[in-house]
Amino acid sequence: MEPVALELKHISNIVRKRPLIIAGPCSAETETQVIETAQLLAQTGQVDLLRAGIWKPRTRPGSFEGIGAEGLAWLQQAKAATGLPTCIEIANSAQVDQALKANIDVLWIGARSTVNPFSVQDIADALRGVDIPVFIKNPIHPDIELWTGAVERVAQAGIGTIGLIHRGFAAYGNTAFRNAPMWHLAIEMKRRHEGLPFINDPSHICGRRDTLQTIAQKAIDLDYDGLMIEVHPRPDEAWSDAAQQLTPDALSTLLSQIVWRKEGCNNTAFHEALEKLRHSIDGLDDEIIQLLGQRMKLAEEIAAYKKIHGITILQTARWNSILARMKQEGIKLGLNDSFIQHFLDAVHMESITHQTEVFNRK
Repeated sequence: MEPVALELKHISNIVRKRPLIIAGPCSAETETQVIETAQLLAQTGQVDLLRAGIWKPRTRPGSFEGIGAEGLAWLQQAKAATGLPTCIEIANSAQVDQALKANIDVLWIGARSTVNPFSVQDIADALRGVDIPVFIKNPIHPDIELWTGAVERVAQAGIGTIGLIHRGFAAYGNTAFRNAPMWHLAIEMKRRHEGLPFINDPSHICGRRDTLQTIAQKAIDLDYDGLMIEVHPRPDEAWSDAAQQLTPDALSTLLSQIVWRKEGCNNTAFHEALEKLRHSIDGLDDEIIQLLGQRMKLAEEIAAYKKIHGITILQTARWNSILARMKQEGIKLGLNDSFIQHFLDAVHMESITHQTEVFNRK
């Protein structure tokens, strides 16, 4: 048992490496394709884990849904040829069992599984008593409670090394991205689970290779621990998701162009300057909260007058006037129009809540 334990420790250390780079084809298609991809990735010296889709949960039937368990042997051969540890998606207990028997090193739970607590629990039950790193992708829908719930279920199964993958969220009518990044949700998830490896999947966010660099750089700027990127020797011939895959050479170029940042440094002058600026920000944040509290008190006074005179809470003309005026002021101050809209919407809804409480008092 001791050699196995050492191997598991080694894999866990790889998973916690920074930056962690996971790369490989969207789908394992043929034995030749898998081994060729692994060899080319190993030659770059930049990849830590080899990924490949064995079972592909597709939105509609008729699409290529993965080669199945046959591809597990190809990954074993690729690992033997290159030394790259392997990483695949699993969606149910049967796939967990097959992956473990094939000595797959790292597993991930996909977005279509994370969205379903029954599926996550089925996977967690199959993993109980097994020590293997497990990454969890965000659910398709923008609901981080489901994401958090998946982490908790896997943790309760006794998995010691859990990581998170941000692959974007489905948004109806969205055209700029295949899956909208919704960075604020990912940042909140990272805040909740500060100690877990947190990586970005720009392939599924972008859906096209020409925007991968921008999203990958933003993720690193936001203190992500690494990237999962789909790579194929001949992307245009790929059996699935051809438009978002890179060649191994293109991956190497992308990684070499990223500005890799760190969370902190030991420079005393830097920390002193940063602390001074942060102290100023803390003071302004305190003022903002105080001002918002005062604004809500005024909203309650207005609600009392509205209630006496039988006037509705919502005054659309007044609200449109506030929005137009504040957006103009925001532009002068260099604030983003979308930010002003979202901020004022939140303030407005809080005001409505306070006024509703006044209306409901007897």
